[in-house]
Amino acid sequence: MARAFVIPPLLRGSAGMFCPQTALSPQRPKDWRHFTGSCTMKSQKNSDHLERTAEIFRDKIMSSAKVCGLAYESESVRRLRLLIANKDFTFKAGQWVDFFIPGVPVVAGFSICSSPSLLKQESVVELAVKYANHPPSLWVHTKCALGSEVTLRVGGEFFFDPQPSDSSVNLVLIAGGVGINPLNSIMLHVADLYRHRENQGSGYEMGTVRLLYSAKNTDELLFKRSILNLANTFPGKIMCSFYVTHQTTEISEDLLPYVTGIMLDHRVCALTLEGSTLEQQHGGRIQKTEFKCHL
Repeated sequence: MARAFVIPPLLRGSAGMFCPQTALSPQRPKDWRHFTGSCTMKSQKNSDHLERTAEIFRDKIMSSAKVCGLAYESESVRRLRLLIANKDFTFKAGQWVDFFIPGVPVVAGFSICSSPSLLKQESVVELAVKYANHPPSLWVHTKCALGSEVTLRVGGEFFFDPQPSDSSVNLVLIAGGVGINPLNSIMLHVADLYRHRENQGSGYEMGTVRLLYSAKNTDELLFKRSILNLANTFPGKIMCSFYVTHQTTEISEDLLPYVTGIMLDHRVCALTLEGSTLEQQHGGRIQKTEFKCHL
């Protein structure tokens, strides 16, 4: 599960930031339907990926890719590092790929967990795939090896790709389990935006990011070291709270300050989004921005 909310500074409508064609509309963009209704996601759970996403945007470019790195993010999640052959292959933070495996008739849809900058710099994208009996997932965990080749095609209307002239926004990102994948990509992209602005003195002026992330236990909190590194690198700009539902071992000291509860539910989200204010300093004066939840 993954959800994302735009927090518009001074209550300006910027919910379209995730999708350029709706950027000027104060209405909730229709592409949010995949992330704001758990009942919709459940009703589509058993349908074929290509069928379920038939009406959603796909890039025309397809690329072969070779597995150049493998690691386990947790006992049940394997991370793939894929070297992209086609130099015209691009994606935006938050998008997914159609994942074609030679000899496997079922096509999977896996969210990209790496940043667009990694693709630009190293021609690499990364995926984190949870073990399941679904043929593509099963292949990733039982047959995929260094040198294995697959084909990828980018798709998805949920992404964060602000342009330099766009209004600054604050983000609240909410994830459960492997649903952190697209949001991790967004957080890494946000960090790149911060660095560019600090180094160049220009570019998009990013607001703050608050991540609420729930998993079964701390071992299943994917990318937790990377997330904490981002929070420590950009204090006050990137903030995170972890929630665990079935923790049976002692939580390590370095994680303990960030594990703020055992259950991430609608009450926690409501307190974070509706009942809070964010103080922002503009030109020496403090202004308050109300957290607004788009559901």
